Order: sequence, then structure tokens, then C-alpha cells
Amino acid sequence: MPSSTLSPDTSLHTRPPARTTAAAGLFAFLTVLAGMLGPVQSAVNGRLGTDVGDGHLAAIISFGGGLILMFLIVLPVPKLRRAFFALPGQLVRRELPWPNFFAGLCGAVIVLSEGISVGALGVATFQTSLISGMVISGVMCDRLGIGVEFKQALSFFRILGAVLAIVATLLVVSPNFEVPHMIALAILPFAGGLLAGWQPAGNSNIARLADSMLVSITWNFVIGFTALTLAFLIRVAMGSGEFVAPSAWWMYLGGPLGLASIALMALLVRKLGLLVLALCSTAGQLIGSILIDSLLPGMGTVHTMTLIGAAVALVASGVALIPSRRIRDDDSSADINSSLDGKALA
Repeated sequence: MPSSTLSPDTSLHTRPPARTTAAAGLFAFLTVLAGMLGPVQSAVNGRLGTDVGDGHLAAIISFGGGLILMFLIVLPVPKLRRAFFALPGQLVRRELPWPNFFAGLCGAVIVLSEGISVGALGVATFQTSLISGMVISGVMCDRLGIGVEFKQALSFFRILGAVLAIVATLLVVSPNFEVPHMIALAILPFAGGLLAGWQPAGNSNIARLADSMLVSITWNFVIGFTALTLAFLIRVAMGSGEFVAPSAWWMYLGGPLGLASIALMALLVRKLGLLVLALCSTAGQLIGSILIDSLLPGMGTVHTMTLIGAAVALVASGVALIPSRRIRDDDSSADINSSLDGKALA
């Protein structure tokens, strides 16, 4: 239609209303703040590990706090209680592939690495290594079709995102290259990030089986807490572990902080979509971790390479989220649809 036939106010509607744009900006800002809860949780668990002198025990206390809170939410509700207690039988009957029931082990690795390594690495280095592992894991899970509606090819941008994630990890640990044990500590959150890409798929499958994400999250905490506790009891029997209570009440907040982050992300994703949510939450994680290391004494040293590595990790996250062509199982070379489907993003 020629422009001369347009009504005077038609062109005004080619852009989103100012109110909608402002709301989107507010939700994006809230997502950045929600992303900052991750570094706060890492800082709490790191201080807890230092306080009790055992990162493994710190992970148990953190998981235990989250588990108690979830029990208080789920068990009083009859429908949720029935669904939760039905899960062991469903595991025995193999109503889902059994690995789905153990997605909580992935979270256990991340929380364990917080208790062990944050005190030495600092929050910024820990979070950057964790995010870098998650970027690579997301790319591979998309390629293999794990937890997504369709597979996505290894496009140039996705491979670039994975490479940048590795570069980001190398940058943030580079100030410690002369200290071998620090490099080993940095591998822990990176490995946790690699596992984290699969964890949402397992949790989502459990949620569908139980018809409740709350039940799935509770089961996730049960599995992680049980695994960590059994391993700790073995250590105690061997004389290499001892229970020590934290010296401050706030050190019990690691688990609840993680739950708060999950809840906020679940609410905000409906407003922003997965792509914007992922970028804003990643930005929040990196900004929050740098602020914590800079402002709180004893948390970590923010080197120039730490800042550069965090920036590269953010770029890697954004680049890796660029959608590629879909892959059909019966024809891996078929280009079905290269348009963006937010639900398929890791």
C-alpha cells in the first residue's frame, strides 16, 4: 500500500508502545538482579566452606537448607505429596529412563565445587568458569537434542561461542597459571557447568511425570543431598570427615538463595522469553560476582584478566544462543527451519 494512503497515526504503531518497552526494560533489569543471586549463593557457600573447613560439608548444609524449604512447600499439599512419594515406585518401574531421576547429582557437583573452590578462586573466577562450561554444554545438548524440542546444527556461531567459552575460562585462571592447584580448582565449576546443560532436561522430564515442577525440584534436592551425605558418612567412617556447625546463621541460606533464583527465573521467562532471560541472567551473574569480589573483603582478587574473561564469557553466551538450522532425525542434512524458536534454546 502506498504511504500516501496510510492514516496519520498508522506509522506510530510500527514500534512497540512506550509502556511496553518500559515494562520489558524493567523485567530485563529484574532478571539481571535475579542473576546476581547466583554469585551471592556462591559467596555464601564459599564462606561456609571456609568456616567449617570442609567444602563437602558446606555442600550438604546448603542442599539441606534447600531441601527443608521444599519439604515445607510440597508436603502440606496432598496432590504434591502424593506425586512426590510416587516417584521412587516410578523409578523402580522405569516409567522414565533412570538417568532422569538423578539430575540432582549435577546440582550437587556445582554446590560441592562452590564449597571447595570459591574461597580460593573468588566468586568472579568461579562464576565465569561455571558459565563457560554451561555454554559448551548448551551447544552440545542442542546438537544432540537433549532437553529440547529439536536438534540444532553446530553452526559457525555456536562453535564460536564454545571456543570463546574456553578462552574465557583460560583468561580468568591465567593469573594463577603458576599455581597448579588453583587450575585444578577452576576445573571443578567448569565441569559442573558441563553437567548443568543436561540437568534441566532431567528435571523437566520428572516434572512432566509428577505433573509438578515443585515436586521435580524437591526430588532434585533429595537426590543431591542423599548422594553428598552418603559420601560424607563414608569419609567420617574413614576418619577424614567431621561435622562442624556454621558460626553464623546466614551461612545456612545457600539452598534458599538457589531456590529464590529458580523461582524468579520461572516467573520472568514468561515476560522476556528464554533468549533475553539467558543473556540478562548471565550478565547478572558476572556483574554480581565482580561486585562481590570487589566490595567484600577476603572474597577474591579482581584482576584485569578477570574482567576481560567475564566479558568474553558474556559474549560467548550471546553468540552461542544464536539459533542454527534444525536437524531432522531421519535426515541430518535437512534444513527444516532456521527461524528462532525460543523454547528450543538451552
